Amino acid sequence: MDYCEYASPVGTLYLTADEGGLTGIWMHPEETEAFPVLSQAKVWLDSYFSGNPQQPDFPLNPHGTAFQKQVWDMLLTIPYGQVRTYGDIAREMAVRTGKQKMSAQAVGQAVGANPISILIPCHRVVGTNGKLTGYAGGLDKKEWLLRHEGWL
Repeated sequence: MDYCEYASPVGTLYLTADEGGLTGIWMHPEETEAFPVLSQAKVWLDSYFSGNPQQPDFPLNPHGTAFQKQVWDMLLTIPYGQVRTYGDIAREMAVRTGKQKMSAQAVGQAVGANPISILIPCHRVVGTNGKLTGYAGGLDKKEWLLRHEGWL
């Protein structure tokens, strides 16, 4: 699935498509936002990108499996400017769930399915020895975010 915005005489249109073709054209009223959390998220992003990160003070509601949500909750505990490896998270998940082992690959799949990037900091998860691996937005953006946070 992909999307783009189109500035039309009736306001911004959001176009969506997949490999088969156009899947939708959506209108959104520009004067108001139905959910105040959208304005709060914009303020948070402005603060983050200006180098003044804050803890989010608005609700997050990422949709996913129970396992994915557990992994995403762990991502929220990674401090600004620090990283964890997929293995680190897998070991912690094993402890939290009472299992002997947890697959780093399963953790990687959950990290990759994170629907609230940047705010739920999946970019702070790296491979063994700090290797930059996997990022849905592209490794160049992961590298930029980590440089922005002072890790690289």
